[in-house]
Amino acid sequence: MLSFLSILGAAALMAAPAQAADAFKLESKTLTEGSVMAQAQVYKGFGCSGGNISPDLSWSGAPEGTKYFAVTAFDPDAPTGSGWWHWLVVNLPASVTSLDAGAGSAGGKLPPEALQTRTDFGQSGYGGACPPVGDPPHRYIFTVYALKDKVPVEAENSGAMVAFNLRTLKLAEASITVTYGR
Repeated sequence: MLSFLSILGAAALMAAPAQAADAFKLESKTLTEGSVMAQAQVYKGFGCSGGNISPDLSWSGAPEGTKYFAVTAFDPDAPTGSGWWHWLVVNLPASVTSLDAGAGSAGGKLPPEALQTRTDFGQSGYGGACPPVGDPPHRYIFTVYALKDKVPVEAENSGAMVAFNLRTLKLAEASITVTYGR
C-alpha cells in the first residue's frame, strides 16, 4: 500500500518538468505580446508591401535535456481550414538562444546546422503577415520549442509534417502572439 508521503513524492516528481517548462520564456524587441505586427515583419507580395523581415527572438529557461530548438510562426486564422505556416526553423543547437532580426529572411544568417523548411508560401524562409483584405485581424503566433532531439525532416517538408515532429520531441514551448489586418 502506498503511503501518503510516497504519493506526495511521486506527484512532486511528475510536476517538476511542468515547473521547469514554465520557466521557458520567449522575448523580442520587435514583437510585443498582443500588439499589432510592425510593417517591417509584413509580407512583401500578395498585395502586401511590408519589409518581410523576420523578427528578433531570444529565449531563456530551457529545461534540462534540451538538445535543439525550433522556431515557428503560424496564423491559425487564415481562411484555409488548417491555418498558414509563415516560418519554420528546426535543428537550432542548444547553444543558440537568440535569432537576430532578418535571420530567417533572404540573405539572413542562421547557424549552419539550422534548417528552414517549406512554408505555406511554397518556399523556405520567413514569410510575413498578409491576411486577406477585409478579414478581421489575424493572430500570428511565434513559438520557440525546446527539443529532446534533432527534428528528422527535410527542407521540402510541409508545416504539418514539421509540427507533428515538434510535438513528439517537445520538452517545452514559449510563444508571443501578435495581430495584423488590412
